[in-house]
Amino acid sequence: MSGGRQRGFTYVAVLILVATLGAVGAAFGELTSHAVQREKERDLLFVGNEYRKAIASYYRGTPGAIKRYPQSLDDLLEDRRYPNPVRHLRRHYRDPLTGGPDWGLLRAPEGGIRGIHSLSQEPPVKSGGFAYRDRTLEGAATYAQWHFAHDGDSPLGLVPPRAQETAK
Repeated sequence: MSGGRQRGFTYVAVLILVATLGAVGAAFGELTSHAVQREKERDLLFVGNEYRKAIASYYRGTPGAIKRYPQSLDDLLEDRRYPNPVRHLRRHYRDPLTGGPDWGLLRAPEGGIRGIHSLSQEPPVKSGGFAYRDRTLEGAATYAQWHFAHDGDSPLGLVPPRAQETAK
């Protein structure tokens, strides 16, 4: 009779152990997923700012008094407005969130591309504590609202928060 009770106790102990391991595994998976998402966000911040800097370089490097934005992202790789082509961007980057080569383009009123954004509609993990240059990203509902834009009229080339809101 006591052997049956011990087997029942062992069975319950194994069930508790399996449930505990399942819960720990799920928590670990969630933590890992969160860490992967934060890494993608860091990559998006890096890539977005690389494009913003390249667009600013193209804009400031426009010959003559009237500054212009690039007509395509390819213009950042090889700016043919000079006798010797200038490279404002080393290479095209993929969107870290979608994995694709396509970006949303922010057009300037006078023509050309003044910025880019991800096409991902996922909500961001990071919602605050951005660097000054990225302060307009705070409170965005999706990654597609993380706009990396250049404003030619601003001393630093950064889009003021109010102007960013009207661009959405």
